[in-house]
Amino acid sequence: QVQFVESGGGLVQAGGSLRLSCVASGSTFSSYTMGWFRQAPGKQRELVARISRFGFTIYYADSVQGRFTISRDNAQKTVYLQMNSLKPEDTAVYYCNTVIAGLPNDFWGQGTQVTVSS
Repeated sequence: QVQFVESGGGLVQAGGSLRLSCVASGSTFSSYTMGWFRQAPGKQRELVARISRFGFTIYYADSVQGRFTISRDNAQKTVYLQMNSLKPEDTAVYYCNTVIAGLPNDFWGQGTQVTVSS
């Protein structure tokens, strides 16, 4: 199956921006819908954004709509999450994963930490 390496997280002040990258390997990346998920301390993992195989169908959680943009480059086997106007509530570990039949794969990467200070 596909393996993922997330990067691009860091510490940023409220109102700032970050661009997360997720590089896939081990399978046919273009065959899968991809999602970005996040998990904050004490909270359940949630779906942030999702993009279909060729980028025609995109979903955003209400909490990030208008601030985040998901994109993908199948030739580079990479999915991106551009995060603008960041809020402290966005602080979490961010993960990417395939989404098959509406569900993420069971095997997660290491994630990348995003910390937004006030």
